[in-house]
Amino acid sequence: MKPNPLALLAPALILGVLNALTLDVQTHLLSIGAAVICVPLLHVPARRFIRTAWPLVVAAATLLLVNALADPAPGLGWADFGTGVTTALRLLAIALPGLVAFMAIEPVSLVDALVRFLRVPPRFGYGALAAMRLIPSLTDDLRTRRLALRARGATPHGVSARITGSVQVLLGLLVTAIRRATRLATALDARGFDTLRRATARPSIWTIRDTTWCLSGLIASALIMAITVTSGSWHSLGTG
Repeated sequence: MKPNPLALLAPALILGVLNALTLDVQTHLLSIGAAVICVPLLHVPARRFIRTAWPLVVAAATLLLVNALADPAPGLGWADFGTGVTTALRLLAIALPGLVAFMAIEPVSLVDALVRFLRVPPRFGYGALAAMRLIPSLTDDLRTRRLALRARGATPHGVSARITGSVQVLLGLLVTAIRRATRLATALDARGFDTLRRATARPSIWTIRDTTWCLSGLIASALIMAITVTSGSWHSLGTG
């Protein structure tokens, strides 16, 4: 049994706030290392982690290049490259803990925890979950409509014809999505998802292990901050 979703998000939030308040490379590296260590602890497959995290790494590398090349000083020196590295590592340190936490969380369990412990309105919480689950069906509808146009020989030619055809397909897709959302909303209300008094088959609970996870995030953040302050590398945001 995995920890409560809120217990997984709390350490990620603490580490994210810590890295948002500093420009220290050592803090960022330690936070990234802590997030990577949590991957096997949360039973997240390594292949899934790499497949999910690589766009974040690409974004960080892009920030590195942009910050290094956009420096107003002439030429490209070590100082420019160091600024880019700091910015890239800061992005990874802020986003990676949350990414690892979300990969270990089931969406249904997250919504259950939000509704029970944070008092998120059930209609909003479960409605957002249902809308997220409908995204693949919209992709299938779009593919089906395009294949139907191709089968009827109605494939548009030319720039203006393609723009007009795309607008027509998207309008039809919008109408289908609205109708499906209306039926889904009616079904959710009929099943009692609009009230907190609805019984759940798997109620969200909070255990001692969940409290331990929250405390671990706080302790890890305090330990990282203590190490950087002791070594003299702590650099708060906004300081010279």
